[in-house]
This record gives sequence, structure tokens and C-alpha cells, in this order.
Amino acid sequence: MKRVLVTGADGFIGSHLTEHLMEKGYEVKAFTYYNSFNTWGWLDTFPKEKLDELEIFQGDIRDPNGVREAMKGVDGVFHLAALIAIPFSYHSPDSYVDTNIKGTLNVLQAARDLELERVLITSTSEVYGTAQYVPIDEKHPYQGQSPYSATKIGADRLAESFYRSFNLPVTIVRPFNTFGPRQSARAVIPTIISQLLAGKEEIKLGSLTPTRDFNYVKDTANGFYEIARSDQTIGEEINIATQKEISIGDLAGELIRQINPNARIVCDEQRTRPEKSEVNRLLGCNEKIMRLTDWKPNYTFEQGLAETIEWIRGNMSSYKTDIYNV
Repeated sequence: MKRVLVTGADGFIGSHLTEHLMEKGYEVKAFTYYNSFNTWGWLDTFPKEKLDELEIFQGDIRDPNGVREAMKGVDGVFHLAALIAIPFSYHSPDSYVDTNIKGTLNVLQAARDLELERVLITSTSEVYGTAQYVPIDEKHPYQGQSPYSATKIGADRLAESFYRSFNLPVTIVRPFNTFGPRQSARAVIPTIISQLLAGKEEIKLGSLTPTRDFNYVKDTANGFYEIARSDQTIGEEINIATQKEISIGDLAGELIRQINPNARIVCDEQRTRPEKSEVNRLLGCNEKIMRLTDWKPNYTFEQGLAETIEWIRGNMSSYKTDIYNV
């Protein structure tokens, strides 16, 4: 597999994956979300010489014809385009069905017709909901605890059906919570860091007790790469996880210590998820990815946080620290 399409290449993980694949010698076609500003998301921050090596395809993942056009002439596809914010899915679930389920179907249909060598579909640890046992392996039950989670479960099962019904070489890649440079403030780590760097004394957060298993984004991107390189991963669902957990409260405490020890945490009601929707514990099992591929985490949590703080410090203009970003 030499020439690949990355959908959602303009996003947080997609832009890092695009860079990683280019460094590994792939020819990358980047599928970005069409808009009249002609902006390419995070790809706009790439140096010119890197952009010159990329083929940009602007389209809309919800449009089957555009998706098919984009997928012509590639050997494989890394499908990351999705709507991901959980609070936004509470009031706009239709858009999640259209983007996450229909968008995935468009990719699967085109991949089948064009006979692609590999199809990697991006899932999320949110499909598991609150852990019923830990570490969460790939056999853990699915729980649709938000409309977002429900649409990702639907997309995953569609992908499985295309593998089983049509022998499409699909792999479902399931990263646990990813963080790092370029992540928006709708995610918890950039929310805390950007508020602290803006000099806020009161850090507004939702619930502090949930735990998360955090991957540094460069490790997540490398997980996609290693999964794509292994033939043993076809037809499988694979977690990318560190198999370590930290509570949101402890995470915030650590960042406060590092950036501004005078700050304190304030619970903001509008940031709290409905009780039955809150995922209280995520701790992933990484036995399968370690067994089937050469992947292992290359960054400690501390190294990842340090790089993220440094990046946000240099890009504070990208963050609106006075509002709740859904």
C-alpha cells in the first residue's frame, strides 16, 4: 500500500496521521471538509514544502459521489472524518447520524467498488461506555451513552458487516482518549491548559471523578500506521490504549501544579454530562495491538503533557478561554 487517502486530514488526529504517513514514505491524498473560506484546517499550518507533497481533496464525507471521487486511485483509506463532540451531539444528533454513519457507509461502499487493499475505520473508546470490567478489551459490551457514541457504534457495525458480507479488508481502529498539539478546547486537557495559561485563577470543569486512558497523539498516529502494516489486523477491532488511567481531578491538579499553583478548580454545571450519559471509567487493554503489530507507546504521559503545554502556549490565539467550548 503506497498511496492512501486520509479523511478528516484537516482535523486534530488526522493532521498528525497525515504527517506521520508522509514521513513513512506514503503518498497521501488529504480529504478536507469543503468550505467557502478555502481553509484546510490544521493542514494550513504545515510548511509549504510539506504541503506541496500533499494532494488536497475538498469535499463532504456525507456526499457519496464526492467520497467516491476522492477514493479513486488510492490503495487504502484511513477514515477519520467524524463529528466527535459529545455535548454537541445532545442537541444535534441528526448531524451525527449523517456524518458518522452515512459518511462511513460512503467510504465502505466506494472501497468495495474500487477494490481497495485496506480500509481503516476510526472508532472510539466511547463505544464501550462506562467500564463494566477493566482493562476494557475488544470483547467489552457496547453502550450508547450519548448520541455520539451510538453513531460510532452504528458505524463500527456497518464496517464489520462489509468485512463479513463482502470480504472487504476492514480494520476498526479504536483509540482511547487522545491529546496533544492542535486539539480543540472541547477536550479536557486543552481546556485546562488554556485556562491556566490565560491566567485564570478559577478553572471551570465538569465532573472530576471520571477516569480516562490518555494516548499522546503521536502514539495514536503511529498506532494507525502499525495496524495498517500488519495483515493480521484485517477483520479485527483494535484498541489503541496505554492501559493506565487518571481521574480528571488528578489531571487538573497536576496541570495546576505545573502552570499556576494558585489556581483552583470550580465545578461548572453546564459542563457536567447527564448522569446516565457520563462515562465514569475508561481504562483500555492494549494486549491485542501489542500482539498483532509492532506498536508500543513511545511517549510517557508526562512527555506528552509537556509538549502539549508548550504548543498551546505558542498558540493561545486559537483558544477562546472565556466560553464553554462544546
